[in-house]
This record gives sequence, C-alpha cells and structure tokens, in this order.
Amino acid sequence: MRAPFLAMLTAALLLGACSTVRESRINPFNWFGGSTEERVALAPDEAQVVDARPLVEQVTEMAVEKLPGGAIVRATGLPPRQGFWMAELVAETDGPTEDGTLAFTFRVAPPTGTTRSGTEPSREVTAGLFLTTQDLAQVRTILVRGARNQRSARR
Repeated sequence: MRAPFLAMLTAALLLGACSTVRESRINPFNWFGGSTEERVALAPDEAQVVDARPLVEQVTEMAVEKLPGGAIVRATGLPPRQGFWMAELVAETDGPTEDGTLAFTFRVAPPTGTTRSGTEPSREVTAGLFLTTQDLAQVRTILVRGARNQRSARR
C-alpha cells in the first residue's frame, strides 16, 4: 500500500513541475505570439518597387501557424475597394536581417474596372506563405508591411 502511494505522489509532483514548460521558449506553441500593429508612412523614394502590384492599404490580421517542418505565415489585408485579387506575401530580402527580422510586403493586384467600395468583410483578401524550419532557424521577428501599417510576430 505504501509503494503505490509513493509512486502516485512522485508522479503527481513530476507532472506538476511540467507546468513551467507552458511559458518557456522550449514549447513550440510559444515560438511566435500574436501579431502587433505599427503605423508606417513610406516616402516614395524609400519604397523599392520590385513588383508592379501596389501594397494592400491596411494589414488587419497576421498569424504564424506552426506545422510539422515549418510554419505558415498568414495575413489578411483590407484594400480600399472590392475586386483586388492575386494577393501575395513578397519577401523583401533573401533571408533574415542581422537582427533576425524576416520582412514581407503584402501585394495585391487592383481590379481592371470600376468596383464598389463595399463593406470591410467584402473587401478582405488573405495571403499565406509556407516557411520551412530551416528558413525560420535565425528568425526572431516576422514582419508583414502594407501601405499604411505593418504587423509583426515575435518569438
């Protein structure tokens, strides 16, 4: 009777000590938190035009979703009117910067004709990008830029 009780007590104490892993950096679910927003204003001479598609007006949501072998970076943007299409997250550099930031611009193609402005949910566009574990090895911050703001997620 005494040995099973001691075994159960030991198991309970060991499992109770595991709760500190929940907030640690070892836990892969804590690698990237929720995104935060920053307002930006790009001067025309600062913007380097590589893609003819304009930046989405505003980045409303951004998330990094962990998967086996990497992560999906998903961003939702809000263009000024309906009909924008061909949304894509375009990398600004080949890899992370020296401080571990991986930056993307959120590009969308404008509609060919005139369209209504519509409600916000009807104008939303979403783009995603898969990054491998090797791509994320040196990354501390993932940044998605729009024309009026940018959102970031940190490890």
